[in-house]
Amino acid sequence: MRMIDTFINGALFLGCASIVAVTADAQTRASVPRVNASSARLDHRELAADQQVIHALNRLTFGARPGDVTKVRAIGLDTWIDQQLHPERIDNASLDRFIASYSILNQDQSGLLVQYASAQRERRVFKREAGDNTAGISRDDSIAMRSMGTSRRAVAGQLQSARVARAVSSNRQLEEVMTDFWLNHFNIFAMKGPAGPFYAATYESEVIRPNSLGKFRDLLGAVAKSPAMLFYLDNARSMADSSRPRLASMARGGKLNGADATAKRRGQAKRNAARGQTELQQRIKQRRNGGLNENYGRELMELHTLGVDGGYTQQDVINVARALTGWTIKPPQTGGGFVFRPEMHDAGEKIVLGRKLASGRGIQDGEDVLDIVARHPATARHIATKLARRFISDNPPKAIVDQAAAVFLRTDGDIREVVRTIITSNEFFAQQAFRSKVKSPFEVVVSAMRALNAQPDATPRTAQAVAYLGQPIYGHQAPNGYPETGESWMNTGAILNRINFGMTVAANRIPGASVNAIPGLDSLRDAPRTRQVDAVVAMLLNGSASPDTRAVLLSGENPLLAKGVATSSGSSAMGNDQPAGVDEMNGSAMDAKTRRAKNGKLRNEVPRGARVNPMARGGGVPQLTGIAQIIGLALGSAEFQRR
Repeated sequence: MRMIDTFINGALFLGCASIVAVTADAQTRASVPRVNASSARLDHRELAADQQVIHALNRLTFGARPGDVTKVRAIGLDTWIDQQLHPERIDNASLDRFIASYSILNQDQSGLLVQYASAQRERRVFKREAGDNTAGISRDDSIAMRSMGTSRRAVAGQLQSARVARAVSSNRQLEEVMTDFWLNHFNIFAMKGPAGPFYAATYESEVIRPNSLGKFRDLLGAVAKSPAMLFYLDNARSMADSSRPRLASMARGGKLNGADATAKRRGQAKRNAARGQTELQQRIKQRRNGGLNENYGRELMELHTLGVDGGYTQQDVINVARALTGWTIKPPQTGGGFVFRPEMHDAGEKIVLGRKLASGRGIQDGEDVLDIVARHPATARHIATKLARRFISDNPPKAIVDQAAAVFLRTDGDIREVVRTIITSNEFFAQQAFRSKVKSPFEVVVSAMRALNAQPDATPRTAQAVAYLGQPIYGHQAPNGYPETGESWMNTGAILNRINFGMTVAANRIPGASVNAIPGLDSLRDAPRTRQVDAVVAMLLNGSASPDTRAVLLSGENPLLAKGVATSSGSSAMGNDQPAGVDEMNGSAMDAKTRRAKNGKLRNEVPRGARVNPMARGGGVPQLTGIAQIIGLALGSAEFQRR
């Protein structure tokens, strides 16, 4: 079978070259049109019934838990898919109870930000008054200064940990997959600036997750008003150039109308009430650093909606940025929420993608821009392509992209229906799609945890393992997000690290994960090696293993492990031979254009734990024997590294 040939030839044990070659081969075949295009829309699934279940669990979840195949088969695959498309109908009480244990993450993030900003201000005052005289600092003051950043680091650490815990334990797996998809699509770097982690916490819980299967326009609007995105892409300080009319000045001339005038009056009343010196200082600072900033306007069209070939011009970028002036953030000392400031807004006439925005308007300029780009045919195709790439193949067939884009336009951007179209299609259940996707580091770690029936981990360890394999959570600095295709994750060092990670998990070194949790394992401990291998292949690899994989499992010797060890704690997460254009700070791909555009704009700070080598704890890569060794080698196999 061609499907089996694909992952036999791509065995990770044979090294980087073979898996990249197989990925390219799978992509080439995936891009070839079907012979009978007229029958492509008929219900004809090439995969056998059991393979359909395995395939759906690999793509619509972060990997099957023991017993999942049986459960899905019992209720029917299409019924299970429909359940996953409606996460609100699925009980998730056990996970909710676990997430409630994150003490800092569950606090009001605006309140924490206020406390943090106040502590920073006190520290600045203290340092200014003390000067170089540190001898007079009391022990209590010294402790307070050292611990001032604790809440910020705690939020970042718990945010990363909770992200993994949800992916491991949620019953609403498709919602988690879609949350992961949109967090990468609308990427932010959580460690930019002191307030970054506080903004990121509410970004996931209040912006992305609730809208992950809703209307695209609602999701886009929530992102556009999120402090996380406005701060990350510098729109919070974007304002009308000095040559442009400001909305506030036009208001004094009586040129505002309707809702904008009402909003202006209400806003002025609130400001007059008691925002005080803090608000004034914020405005003064914004004016001092003022001017139009195109970052968000450009990424809104290039990455978030139309796509790089979406037909927009540089003038469109400028006018979108102008329309979004005044979309900013309240000062951290007051909680840092979204606010529209008329005095920052460019009130002149604008033309965006051929649509005229009249002069003298306020926040409606930005709302109209979001309406225009959210419902544009180029956006429908861009989103359909990315979703098909996530669920089907790195180079998805044109037929399914066309169909998904048509559904996007017909349903006014209903994400649930677009996803339904893709994951119930013939293309999704094609032989060439089966095990054609290379897992990202996040998927590798979470799927291993799920395969071992692991409990969620409240410590930073599992999130650190994801970072070590090359994908720090919330750690990609450029707005393009982490790579979406398999070859971006594959090089010799990365493959070796994945194999070593499998051995580490099998040695019970990751909290919550234990080989003893696999049902039926006790009965195999004294069984012959051949029987143990057959059982592990059935449990972890869905009963399919190439001759090369089976030979390694039987011998207990991996050729790559014999050649070297994983990269050290201080080296790049992607290995020592990473391709050109990889940011050494976080192991993420960043093209030259992005590096030039963002040079000097984003802080070069790595999330806590991103360089921690989880294999270094406990004496390096574990030397296992027996069935634990077989499980570790299976988790590092080519078959397990694909989905």
